[in-house]
Amino acid sequence: MQLIQTVVVKQVLTEKSKEQLYEKFQGRMLQLKKESEQLLFEQKRLEKTKNFSSEALKKKFETEMRMRKEKIKLLEFQMEQLHNLPLGSEIQEREVQALVEVNVGDQWDNSVGQSTIIIEDGIVKEIR
Repeated sequence: MQLIQTVVVKQVLTEKSKEQLYEKFQGRMLQLKKESEQLLFEQKRLEKTKNFSSEALKKKFETEMRMRKEKIKLLEFQMEQLHNLPLGSEIQEREVQALVEVNVGDQWDNSVGQSTIIIEDGIVKEIR
């Protein structure tokens, strides 16, 4: 019988991976800032048309912009934490699903224990 199991993928922090993560965070932050500017532009454009309730419209846009500001603050915090982490640290990158074969007589704890894949600079270094 096959079971689906969650496997944690961790990345070993190196100079190269640290730089890549930092660039990824900066790119996402830039995207969120552009989305905020676009929302502000759309809000002003729709307010001028007067086809919508201005109060409801304003609340909706404020909510969307607040969500993006919170995401930006989170990204800034993550960038700060990334700066403070020493090289060689393992950081959780994501979780993936894997098929595990389980047969009669297998040790349950060994078959379905938490698995971890360790990646360093894009190369699988270890499977735990």
